[in-house]
Amino acid sequence: MKENITFDDFEKLDIRIGEIKSAERVEGTDKLINCEVDFGEEKRQIVSGLAEYLEPEEIVGKKLPYVLNLEPRVIRGVESQGMLLAIAGENFSLLEPSNDGVPAGSKIS
Repeated sequence: MKENITFDDFEKLDIRIGEIKSAERVEGTDKLINCEVDFGEEKRQIVSGLAEYLEPEEIVGKKLPYVLNLEPRVIRGVESQGMLLAIAGENFSLLEPSNDGVPAGSKIS
């Protein structure tokens, strides 16, 4: 476990549901998928390490949680404008809303 943070620190995170509109492997990598993600009012390009678990076409249309207020980062030549929240490793799992009616851009609090 990591050290505790304050509630004020947690409130700084902007976590929202995004709908994956398109996805493709990042050329020259085994793990990375570049996704165009719709957050309602805007679309962003986000790179995630999903390719070792899923094919790009398997995630198109999924609504998943993303941290949006991280500094953009260039990963293998592609700018990523957020970070997907998922369970990685041996017990890999995507974290999806249980209600299909949750709109893209919904804030997680």
